[in-house]
Amino acid sequence: MENRSYALMTGVFTIALLVAAVLAGLWLNRDKTELVPYEIATTQSIPGLNPQASVRYRGLEVGRVDEIVFDPRVTGQILIRLSVDEASPITTTTFASLGYQGVTGIAFIQLDDDRTGSPRLQTDGERTARIPMRPGLLDQLEKRGLAILEKTEQIADGLNAIVGPNNQLTIIGAFESIGKVADAYATLPAKLEPTLDRLPKLITRLDRSMDSIDTLAGSTNSMVRNYDQLAIRLQAQDGPVERLTSAIGSLEAATSELELETLPHVVQMTDEARTSLRAVRRTANSLSERPQSILFGAPGDQPGPGEPGFKAPTK
Repeated sequence: MENRSYALMTGVFTIALLVAAVLAGLWLNRDKTELVPYEIATTQSIPGLNPQASVRYRGLEVGRVDEIVFDPRVTGQILIRLSVDEASPITTTTFASLGYQGVTGIAFIQLDDDRTGSPRLQTDGERTARIPMRPGLLDQLEKRGLAILEKTEQIADGLNAIVGPNNQLTIIGAFESIGKVADAYATLPAKLEPTLDRLPKLITRLDRSMDSIDTLAGSTNSMVRNYDQLAIRLQAQDGPVERLTSAIGSLEAATSELELETLPHVVQMTDEARTSLRAVRRTANSLSERPQSILFGAPGDQPGPGEPGFKAPTK
């Protein structure tokens, strides 16, 4: 009987000790951090995110995910309810994105801020503040990957069009033309060999021509010097140019004198000759009208009015 009482007491003591240890562990490990609720509304996919996932602000853990549900007001929208440390600097410019932990693929909520110093975002149990969500790194890679795939498909389609049957014939013809051109270039050295052999002789002739040109240039310089000396002599004070200038001046003086003295006499003689010609013309006219005047002389003048023998003309 005593053995049974001893065993019973031992069992009760053991159970009480275990319960006390569990209660002590819970008391020691209890979280004294005050948490405030926040909410995220998104239409993006959130693969790998589960309740109790951590919430981090720039890498520091500040809370956890409480619940993930569909928004009853907006079809297709997901609501992510968070519990975040009250001391966390959640502001009006804070945004959330989906991050992944290491190689395990466990998702978590990553909070970040566009700028510092913004006003804090107020929240409470009745009016839960919402934090906007932006695409994460994987979402951006997915979108850019799709864009790259679309461009790759377009490039592939363009290449397929380029290497089509008709273009293949064109490309083959172009390669054949290039081959013919290469063959033609291959025969050029053999054709150029005679010309290359003649180059030394041609260079020798060019050297001789240059020597002749130099000699001609020397002769030309001597001729230019002679012309310069001749021009200097011609332009001297007693030179031919000066003499020719004096002769021209004398001739001009003589011409002026001729105009001033001789020309008036010539003009007077011309007037007298003209008067004589008029008299000769009148005489010739009178002889043609009265040839008898040569024998009997010229008739007398008819008397005028008031003179003796005047007769008035009759009608």
